[in-house]
Amino acid sequence: MSPAELHADSIVIDGLIIAKWNRELFEDMRKGGLTAANCTVSVWEGFQATVNNITASNKLIRENSDLVIPVRTTADIRKAKEQGKTGILYGFQNAHAFEDQIGYVEVFKQLGVGIVQMCYNTQNLVGTGCYERDGGLSGFGREIVAEMNRVGIMCDLSHVGSKTSEEVILESKKPVCYSHCLPSGLKEHPRNKSDEELKFIADHGGFVGVTMFAPFLAKGIDSTIDDYAEAIEYVMNIVGEDAIGIGTDFTQGHDKEFFEWLTHDKGYARRLTNFGKIVNPLGIRTVGEFPNLTETLLKRGMPERVVRKVMGENWVRVLKDVWGE
Repeated sequence: MSPAELHADSIVIDGLIIAKWNRELFEDMRKGGLTAANCTVSVWEGFQATVNNITASNKLIRENSDLVIPVRTTADIRKAKEQGKTGILYGFQNAHAFEDQIGYVEVFKQLGVGIVQMCYNTQNLVGTGCYERDGGLSGFGREIVAEMNRVGIMCDLSHVGSKTSEEVILESKKPVCYSHCLPSGLKEHPRNKSDEELKFIADHGGFVGVTMFAPFLAKGIDSTIDDYAEAIEYVMNIVGEDAIGIGTDFTQGHDKEFFEWLTHDKGYARRLTNFGKIVNPLGIRTVGEFPNLTETLLKRGMPERVVRKVMGENWVRVLKDVWGE
């Protein structure tokens, strides 16, 4: 099989996209052969604003049903593949939208939310993010984890502090993930995960989606798709070929104001970090260039069967487990 044929035949899943939602993005997803993506509908928003985001997203999906379908189950992912469309799975990058109501977890599950990151960079009622002193998982957080396990929402730890992450991993009865992270073995950064952290999540049945967000890569905005592939290989050497996938963190279409909102606590308070210029690695600058990743992994010697796992099959398997199918 040629790289293009393999890509077209594979289930291709992006474990995290926070791009600007519009038809242009959906068209690019089809160009890139994306089978499904975890699409962020909540970061700093509370309950009501998040419901409003979901309402708007539902309308957008409905209006572009020739390109995308909603994903509630892994069967929907396979349906998207059969129909030549992209499945849209709703995800949160912060448990803030649950507010202090455990019952909201099930409400959001019923609205199509399948993955929730426990904290976004800073502390919330559940635990602590990666940009401040980590107090670990709260008592309320333990109840939230148990409820997420019960209703079938995956716990994501990408922006979460190491102590809180460790305690979520131990607390959860279902696999948890770093949906979009990079190894600190290639670059020291508060958002990157140590070899020990990567091994710990994998040893406990967890999953790692590897991102290509330039500020977290060793060469920054000078990175290429080969640098991204190197990071994937580095992580796979630690977690194995069954616990790894893709989580690009595509921010396609967003402006400076959006990044200002992301990088301030609660979206407006103290500055947490400054990304500087953001340019995705050469070769995978847009979602439409996804086929280049399949080609690059093959070119670097990864067997076809493993490429299929990394590009999406592993995500399907772990989501099936978490979603209780």
